Amino acid sequence: MKLKKTKLDKDRINHIKWVLLITLWTFGLSVFMSFFSDVILRNTNLVISFILLFIIIITGIVFDIIGIAVAAADERPFHSMASGKVSGSAQSIKLIKNASKVSNICNDVIGDICGIISGASATFIVVQTVRLYPGINLGLFTVLMSSLVAALTVGGKAIGKDIAINYSKTIITICGRILFSFEKIFRVIFFR
Repeated sequence: MKLKKTKLDKDRINHIKWVLLITLWTFGLSVFMSFFSDVILRNTNLVISFILLFIIIITGIVFDIIGIAVAAADERPFHSMASGKVSGSAQSIKLIKNASKVSNICNDVIGDICGIISGASATFIVVQTVRLYPGINLGLFTVLMSSLVAALTVGGKAIGKDIAINYSKTIITICGRILFSFEKIFRVIFFR
């Protein structure tokens, strides 16, 4: 009984550490991405601003797909790949074994940050457009821009969810290979 309670206490402490760590990472990443997008958007024309807005939206959708694919993936095929020494298979297994954390990072941290930054970028585009074309209806254009961002984000994630569930093995294989290359080049290990 005491052993079981100790394991629960360790699990609870590890969970609290994870929550604190991910909160701090989210804050830092948000500051960096907000600052980066603000600096870029401030110094670009309207066309580039729209392109950057779409890149931010697509980034949120891609990470949402990865988060769902990790949660939906079956670990067994990757063990077969690992026994055959396929590069990236060990990283794929680590992703699946840490599905809740990976999903949290992809869906909540990166996905939500992209959502917030895309909203801020849309606001910046509205201000930039009104400055260039003073006759434009500010209220109407603001509603249209926020509706466009919401529609693209929600529609993209709806399509992405289906892709993530049906092609989870392929998606996780690609992610595993990317992590493998990243770990090899930068000598950083993401999951022990």
